[in-house]
Amino acid sequence: MKTLVIDASIAVKWVVEEQGTAQALMLRRHARLIAPELLVAECANILWKKVQRDELSNEEAVLAARLLQAAEVELASTRFLLESATRMAILLDHPAYDCVYLALAVENDCRFVTADERFLRKLGERQQTRFGRSVISLTEAAGETA
Repeated sequence: MKTLVIDASIAVKWVVEEQGTAQALMLRRHARLIAPELLVAECANILWKKVQRDELSNEEAVLAARLLQAAEVELASTRFLLESATRMAILLDHPAYDCVYLALAVENDCRFVTADERFLRKLGERQQTRFGRSVISLTEAAGETA
């Protein structure tokens, strides 16, 4: 079974119906999933934003958080990723939060799956970097696991 790093843009799709939900659920069945501990805070923040935007009720957000809390995702410490994530953020001129996921994928010699189109575009612009090959879109990952 292949190992994939996932971010909050993937995990939230497991509990909130949105574009890509079916593909994100497919990953859960066909891959070992890992993420930095940062995933917890980012998922909580996304759920909070969805309440603020009236996309979810308070109760729906809390239920979604409970379901995510029980999801089978191995959480990795972010401490050992600090230096590499900082280097990547500087090189890519992109927020370090996203680079923590990328650093975990590079460290584990696996791919990072995201539905974050902005980050995917940024990496596409810089395809000459070795990191571009470590990231895959949700659509691509679902196709590979099907």
